[in-house]
Amino acid sequence: MSEETSNSGGEFEREPVPDSALLGSGKFWGMYAGEHAAGTEFMIGPLFLAAGASLSDLILGLLLGNMLAVLTWRFLVVPIAMAKRMTLYYQLERIAGGSLVKFYNLVNGLLFCFLAGAMVTVSASAVGVPFGITFDVPANMFGMSNPSFTVLVAIVGVVIATVAAGGYERVARVANIAAPWMIAVFAACGIVSLGQMDATSMAALSEGQFWSDAIAFVQEKNGPQTFGFWQIVVFAWLCNGAMHFGMADLSIFRFAKSKASGWAPAIGMFLGHYMAWISAGLLLAALIKLQPSLALGADGKVTANPGLLAFQSLGWAGIICVVIAGWTTANPTIYRAGLAFQGILPNSSRTAMTLVAGAVATIAGAFPNLSAKLLDFVGTYGTVLGPMGGVIFVDFYLMKKFGLQNEYATHSGTKINLAVMIAWLLPVAVGLYLIFQQGVFAAYAVIPCWIACGALYIVLSKFTQKASSDSQATASS
Repeated sequence: MSEETSNSGGEFEREPVPDSALLGSGKFWGMYAGEHAAGTEFMIGPLFLAAGASLSDLILGLLLGNMLAVLTWRFLVVPIAMAKRMTLYYQLERIAGGSLVKFYNLVNGLLFCFLAGAMVTVSASAVGVPFGITFDVPANMFGMSNPSFTVLVAIVGVVIATVAAGGYERVARVANIAAPWMIAVFAACGIVSLGQMDATSMAALSEGQFWSDAIAFVQEKNGPQTFGFWQIVVFAWLCNGAMHFGMADLSIFRFAKSKASGWAPAIGMFLGHYMAWISAGLLLAALIKLQPSLALGADGKVTANPGLLAFQSLGWAGIICVVIAGWTTANPTIYRAGLAFQGILPNSSRTAMTLVAGAVATIAGAFPNLSAKLLDFVGTYGTVLGPMGGVIFVDFYLMKKFGLQNEYATHSGTKINLAVMIAWLLPVAVGLYLIFQQGVFAAYAVIPCWIACGALYIVLSKFTQKASSDSQATASS
C-alpha cells in the first residue's frame, strides 16, 4: 500500500480502488436503502399532495419514474465506475484539468451540502417535537427559524458530520443497521394514516376522496397548483440526476465487486421513493382530516413538518424514524461533499474536508426554506451537476472513436480544458434561464442539458485538440 493510500485512510481518493478493497453487493443495498428510504421522503411525499398531484397519477408516475432511475444507475454509472475505479472528482480532473475541476468541485460540494442541510432540518424537526420546539418556515428564502430550533440543528449537524467523517465503511454500516427498521416504519405510517382516515376498503382507496379533500384544503390555504403525471415521472427519474446522469455515484460504485451491485438503487427507489413518498403524503392527508389546525404554520399556510406528521401517526417510533432517516440521508451526501472539497485541496485529508462539509450543511440546515423547496431544488442541482456526467460518458465511450484523445488534461498537462468548460457552462446557463426566468419545471432541463453538454464536448474537442497539436508541432519545428 502506498503512503498516499495509507494517509487517505483506505478511501483511494486519487487512485483506482484495488481489488483487495472491493465490497460485496450487500453493502450497496444497505446504503441505498438507508439513503433513499430516508429524511427527504418525509418532506417530498407531502409536497406532492400540496402541489396538487392526484393519487392515481402519483402511484403510476412514481412506478415508471423510479424504474427509469434504477436502469440509469445500472447501465450508465456502474460500467464506467467498475472500469475506472476512480472518484467522480479524480476522473474529471484527468479530463477537464485541475483548475476547472476545482471550480466544479466547489459548486458540487456546496449543492450537496445544501441537500444534506435539508436533512439536518428534517431530523431536527423531529427532535423538537417532544420538547415543544416548533419547526417554523420563515417567509423569506434565507430566513431562519426560532433560536431553539437553530440550536437543535447545530446539535444534529455535529452528530451527522462525525459519522460521515468516518468514511464509506462507517456510512454503509450505519445505513445497513437502520434501513430495515426505517422501511417498516414508513410502511406503518401509510397503513396507520389510512386507518385514521377510515380508508380501509378498496372502494375508499380507488375513489381517493380523502386525498382529494386534502388537496382542496391545501390549495384553499396556499393557492392553486398542479403537478401532472409526466411531471411526477420526470421528477422521480431525475430528482437524483446528479447521482446517476451526473455520475456522482462513480465515487460509490468504484468499490463494487460485481455489476449486480448496480441494482442496489432499486431498494431505495421502490421502498423509499415509491412506498415512502406515498406513505408520507398520506401522513399529511390524515393530519388535515383529523386536526387541520396542526397542519397550518404561523402564516396560515399548510406546512409539512416531518417530525409532527410522524408523531401524530406513530408517536415516539415516528419521531425516532424521522431523526434516523434524516441522518442516513445526510451521511452519504456529506461524504460525497467531503470528496468534492478534497478535490479542491488534494493535500488535505478526507476526514477534515468531510467535517468542513458537515459544518456547511449544518449552517444550511438552519434555513428551513431549503427543505420546503425540495421539489424545485433537486431538479435545479441535477441541472447544474448532471451535464458534467455527459462529458465523462463521451470521454469513456466516444472520444477514441472520433479520433480524439480521452482524459485530455492528463495527456496534455492543461489545467483548464476549454472544451469541457464551455460544454458544461453553456447548457447549464440556458437551463437555469429557462427554470428561473421562464418557469420551466426544473427536472425537465436535466436530460437536454446532459445531451447538449456531451455533444458540445465532442465538437469543441475537435477544435481545441487540433489547435493544441498544431501549436506543439509549430513549437517543435
